[in-house]
Amino acid sequence: MLRRLYDWTLSLADHRHALPALFLVAFVESSVFPIPPDLLMIPMILARPDRAWLIAATAMVGSVLGGLAGYAIGWGLYESVGEPVLRFYGKDVYFDQFAATYNDYGAWAVLVAGITPFPYKVITILSGSTGLNLGVFMVASVIARGFRFFVVAALLWKFGTPIRAFIEKYLGLLFTLFVILLIAGFYLVRFL
Repeated sequence: MLRRLYDWTLSLADHRHALPALFLVAFVESSVFPIPPDLLMIPMILARPDRAWLIAATAMVGSVLGGLAGYAIGWGLYESVGEPVLRFYGKDVYFDQFAATYNDYGAWAVLVAGITPFPYKVITILSGSTGLNLGVFMVASVIARGFRFFVVAALLWKFGTPIRAFIEKYLGLLFTLFVILLIAGFYLVRFL
C-alpha cells in the first residue's frame, strides 16, 4: 500500500495542478501523511527550474500550516483522550514533568524534526499536546522547513538532474549531521 501511495504522490508532479498538490501533500505530511513533499518537489523543480523558489515556498507554507494542524491535533486529542487516560493511571504528574522539560527544549525539537528525516508530524503533535508556546513553534517551523525545502530547491536549481541521486540518497544524512554539529557547537559555546 505504501508503494502505491508513493507512486501516486510522484505522479502528481506531472499534473497541471502540481503546485496545489504539493501544498496539499506538504500540509498533510506535517500531521498524518507518510510521504515527504520532497518526493514531489524534486521532479517539479527539475521540470521547471525557473519555478524552484515558488515550489520551495509552496512546500514550506503548506508544511508549516500542516504543522499547525498537527499542533491542534496534539492539543485537542491530549485534552480529550490523553489526559483522562493518564489521570486514570495516576501518571498525569509525569506528563506535566515531561511537558515542562520538552517545552524548555521544544524549539530545538521542532528545528531538528523540521530539517532532518525524523518525522516532523510526531513533533507537531507532541508540541500541541505539551502546550509548547505557539509562537516558538511557528518560528522554529518556518526556519526549519524553509531551510530544508530551500536547500533542496537551490541544489536542484544550480546542479539539475545530476544532483538528484545525491539528494535522494544522502541529503537527509547531511541535514542530520548539520543539526548535530549545530547543537554541539551551541553546547560547546555555552559550557566551555
